[in-house]
Amino acid sequence: MAELMLHLHGELDHPAILSVADLRGWARHRAEVTFDCATNGPQHHVFEGALLREVVADAGPSFDARRRKDRSRFLLAVSGGDGHHSVLSWAELDADFGDSPVLLATRLDGEELDEAGAQLVVPADRCGARYVSAVTQVWFGALAPPSPAGWACPFRRSPGRSPSP
Repeated sequence: MAELMLHLHGELDHPAILSVADLRGWARHRAEVTFDCATNGPQHHVFEGALLREVVADAGPSFDARRRKDRSRFLLAVSGGDGHHSVLSWAELDADFGDSPVLLATRLDGEELDEAGAQLVVPADRCGARYVSAVTQVWFGALAPPSPAGWACPFRRSPGRSPSP
């Protein structure tokens, strides 16, 4: 089986294509997690790997690191080999905000994930829906505010009608 590669791209100075072995170049962190899986019930696992925020930080995010409000506009979209996608905010990971130790795991319950691919691990989540297996893409970018012309107020009155609560 060919090794899965992770494409790190978006608003980064140094986008990269990384293998699980490459991810071992960052400090290894450990997370003992319990989460509920809709198909398999409660899961208990030990993951080890790189902090997602360190991997992205080393790729040179395009925000002004001195400005918290600038950093808080950025999102990460993570895709897996099975088509599963999940979204996180940079603020969840950033030490000045949520400081969540989200991992790109390279090891699961003592087994290396070289062939299976890295796994996104969100230790604070009680539900396993944001755990992404066989990560193939991590996109990093800013959320642009919607145009005021495109805003639609759900409570706008139509002539002769009461607003909906």
